[in-house]
Amino acid sequence: MAEGRVTNERRDRIRPRGCRASVVWDDGYLDYDFGDHPLNPVRLEFTIALARELGVLDQLEMIGPTTATDSELLTVHSAAYLQAVRDASDNPQYRGYGLGTDDDPIFSGMFAASALIAGGSRRAALEVWSGRVQHSVNIAGGLHHAMRSNAAGFCVFNDVVLAIRTLLAAGAQRVAYVDVDVHHGDGVQVAFYDDPRVLTISLHQDPRTLFPGTGFPGETGTGAADGTAINVALPPGTADRGWLRAFDAIVPAAVRAFGPDVLVTQCGCDTHHEDPLANLKLSVDGQREAIARLHALAHQSAEGRWVALGGGGYGLVRCVPRTWTNLIAEAAGAPIDPATPIPAAWQDFLRRRGVSSELPAHLGEAPAPSEEPVGEWQPGGESRLDRSIAATRLATFPLLGLDPHDPRD
Repeated sequence: MAEGRVTNERRDRIRPRGCRASVVWDDGYLDYDFGDHPLNPVRLEFTIALARELGVLDQLEMIGPTTATDSELLTVHSAAYLQAVRDASDNPQYRGYGLGTDDDPIFSGMFAASALIAGGSRRAALEVWSGRVQHSVNIAGGLHHAMRSNAAGFCVFNDVVLAIRTLLAAGAQRVAYVDVDVHHGDGVQVAFYDDPRVLTISLHQDPRTLFPGTGFPGETGTGAADGTAINVALPPGTADRGWLRAFDAIVPAAVRAFGPDVLVTQCGCDTHHEDPLANLKLSVDGQREAIARLHALAHQSAEGRWVALGGGGYGLVRCVPRTWTNLIAEAAGAPIDPATPIPAAWQDFLRRRGVSSELPAHLGEAPAPSEEPVGEWQPGGESRLDRSIAATRLATFPLLGLDPHDPRD
């Protein structure tokens, strides 16, 4: 076994506790509101309310974002696009640059709300890089589809790219980015496709079946950055144990081989089995386990430096609040037992907010996946999932100095 390799059995036992962490939050995040649209800001409001009722917010520091300036946003977006967003914010009839579409409808105050979220992710990055905290979370962030000169996929400004560029400018030599959203992290991949300082890994539903239609194993980067873009295309219907097998077969070895100074993660939870926009089948418990693996990986490979952002997730009541409360608790090093009852005060709050759907009774849904062996990937597996894993390993592992056929890598 190679020096420094961590087995699945050991990795499951690594559970950092009592971490120094912060959450970047402002009620102004709720102004990022497309109206009658899947990306409803109540998902953020409900999450913070649940985390507060469970005492999670007492375990770490809450800090406010600083609105991203034009000069900061220009490290990500073109001047013409920034002007377009500013113009659209005052003109509901505006069309162009991906604005005014069904995915990205125009709303009053769009520029300010988007810049606040982007600034929140920038602040989280600086919190971690300065060493003031080990981990920082911005659940409003993770808007990974926005491109240099256009909005896309519910995303106006790409706060993820801003966070990573902030880290590089502050002195980070290598940044690893892991995206567990059900949709491919295309905007982040494009931004760093030729930059060998940034490793991008995206685990997502097969792009032949879901927006944005990119994220195939053969997309590996270009020039000196070849091998620093890694894409895992998961078959529709993939559930907890299969998803975790794919993660374990690719992510830890690739991140450790890259040797990052800091880990940035996009923790979209639209992989949930009830999510209305996609077709993976994870439970809240599977998502919780994925977050725990990311936390452990930050300590194993990046001296504990972890910037955790939100992302997609359209189960506004039964998924997002529970999964992202788990994210915040995990960042604090104070994970909560999934059998914990949901507080009656939170349920009453949702009913007062007009929620009439069935409310969850517990923080989890089922026995956590880690309580049963996940089953390591082995070469030659005939399932669609195992073939997908093999395709990604064959495309990228040799470029990172890893053996695509050795399951220990």
